[in-house]
Amino acid sequence: MKYDVIVIGGGPSGLMASVSAAEHGASVLLVDKGNKLGRKLAISGGGRCNVTNRLPLDELIKFIPGNGKFLYSAFNIFNNEDIITFFEDLGIRLKEEDHGRMFPVTDDAKSVVNALLEKVRKLNVTIKVNTPVEKVIYRNGAVTGVRLQSKEEIESSNVVIAVGGKSVPHTGSTGDGYAWAEEGGHTITDLYPTEVPLTSSEPFIKDKELQGLSLRDVALSVLNPKGKVIKTHRWDMIFTHIGLSGPAVLRCSQYVVKAMKKFNAQYIPLQIDSVPDQNEEELYREHMKIAKEEPKKAIKNIWKSKVPERYMLFLLSKAELSPDTTYAHLSKEKVREYVRLLKQFQIAIDGTLPIDKAFVTGGGVSLKEIHPKEMGSKFTEGLYFCGEVLDIHGYTGGYNITSAFVTGFTAGKSAATRA
Repeated sequence: MKYDVIVIGGGPSGLMASVSAAEHGASVLLVDKGNKLGRKLAISGGGRCNVTNRLPLDELIKFIPGNGKFLYSAFNIFNNEDIITFFEDLGIRLKEEDHGRMFPVTDDAKSVVNALLEKVRKLNVTIKVNTPVEKVIYRNGAVTGVRLQSKEEIESSNVVIAVGGKSVPHTGSTGDGYAWAEEGGHTITDLYPTEVPLTSSEPFIKDKELQGLSLRDVALSVLNPKGKVIKTHRWDMIFTHIGLSGPAVLRCSQYVVKAMKKFNAQYIPLQIDSVPDQNEEELYREHMKIAKEEPKKAIKNIWKSKVPERYMLFLLSKAELSPDTTYAHLSKEKVREYVRLLKQFQIAIDGTLPIDKAFVTGGGVSLKEIHPKEMGSKFTEGLYFCGEVLDIHGYTGGYNITSAFVTGFTAGKSAATRA
């Protein structure tokens, strides 16, 4: 059997590529090595499926720090508003939550996956699951089909590689596409974990003093070894048994990875500003004022409105300030030190969890070798890429899935048009 287009990979980008290719008139085969399609989609957004983000395009691009500008051409073909329309046309009503995140009203990823799979079937896409691909076949600088691990060869002059990166491997993303890309003449840039929890060997982390403690709306900064700020993100975070996690930490993680490599550093400082809307002097005066107004009360009972009590007691200890101190016995120097820690507490980060524990893969097929309006190879006729196999990555919050759908639609359309 010969197909106009073969799509390898049944994740978000592969499903969208299949829909797009079929809608543009191609006969499509979708192959996936797993036993079911849409596995990564089914766990996205904490199982609720964050289908896209509704920020204006220029803003949205800023939240795809891994080569997001490459997507401008594809956004002219299919953008985040088109994604919203696409799913609503499938009967999936969406709602907007904080930071522009778009979720199904059902709060159930399965409803999104099922609607997408139904669309694929209605378009008469041939689906093969439990079908690992061994290689993409190239002859004379062009694609001619794929060889399955069963040794069966299937002909097609257009192949879309949509197999993801190396993160979340239980969904099938195990880096298979990189070898096929290299055989087609492509370069794979350095792979590294992004959107990943950070690790630390600080004694208080090892002793689990703050394990499970969440801090809301902090300004978290990655510093270089000389103490200069590389990047700051403001959001929530949590202390874990091995280090730090939570949205602000995940967003900072790629900058930690890059800084450790750039400076050949054993650790990179991460700084927590737990009261980002006030400066140190304002905080100092406020804390002294509160203590003065209730001079007989211990500071542990009157200062706990700014940060969680557990974090307050931890920082008081670091400042060598007894929580039972009253106003008459307050050392101004120690109060200033406590306030400084509220604004500038630093943790030595010595690494991240491995790439298979990351939410997103950094690096991938070099974009210098891809036509941005087509997602097609500059080297091999009929070869297309979409999704996380490309050297594109964003923050969590609907940005990576937006990139997957946009590149998938563009690749599928281009492959069908060529066919």
